[in-house]
Amino acid sequence: MARLTKKQKEAVAKIDKSKIYSLQEASVLVKDITNTKFDASVDLAIRLGVDPRKANQMVRGIVSLPHGTGKDMKVLALVTPDKAQEAKDAGADYVGLEEYLDKIKGGWTDVDVIITMPSVMGKLGPLGRVLGPRGLMPNPKTGTVTMDVAKAVTEVKAGKIDFKVDKTGIVHAAIGKTSFSADKIQDNAQELLTTIMKLKPTSSKGIYVKSIFMSSTMSPSIAVDSKVSS
Repeated sequence: MARLTKKQKEAVAKIDKSKIYSLQEASVLVKDITNTKFDASVDLAIRLGVDPRKANQMVRGIVSLPHGTGKDMKVLALVTPDKAQEAKDAGADYVGLEEYLDKIKGGWTDVDVIITMPSVMGKLGPLGRVLGPRGLMPNPKTGTVTMDVAKAVTEVKAGKIDFKVDKTGIVHAAIGKTSFSADKIQDNAQELLTTIMKLKPTSSKGIYVKSIFMSSTMSPSIAVDSKVSS
């Protein structure tokens, strides 16, 4: 087991492992235990009482964080020429079609989100092996396949994120940066949790939100009261 550094030991010492923190308390504490020299991300890990192997228990959705993610999201708009200017005006970092399809075929994936049009999706099918594992494949359910390209780009730039439960039943999501005030971290976390609650599958029985943990990049995790999401 790797030995903890002095700063890591200090961070661990600030967390009462026997305590379940309120969302407000965790939002303050996560800033206090972060010692990175860079602006670390704040993440939530929410364990759900669902079986992701069953289609009717898959939890997936989108949420617009009220204070954004704190990250400058790099957006690629794969669009036909008539939509190119619209995408550029909305703030897309890369705009085009064939040239970027060729770059992706060559392994280029230096973007956070890809937005495209229904008529272009057929061209993306063969690139599933490249885009799928990186979570970059556009999907109508997350609003990244649309004719309203400008709106989609604007929303992503403003802090819209998509999430889905993984095969172990956990939703992982970045909800801000440690440079955010505790209030903003709390607001963003609450918005995500409220959205997840609304997506509870009718086939899910028993406890829906089993546990919530908040952490920042390289920090220990803080147990959060799961009742805050109801």
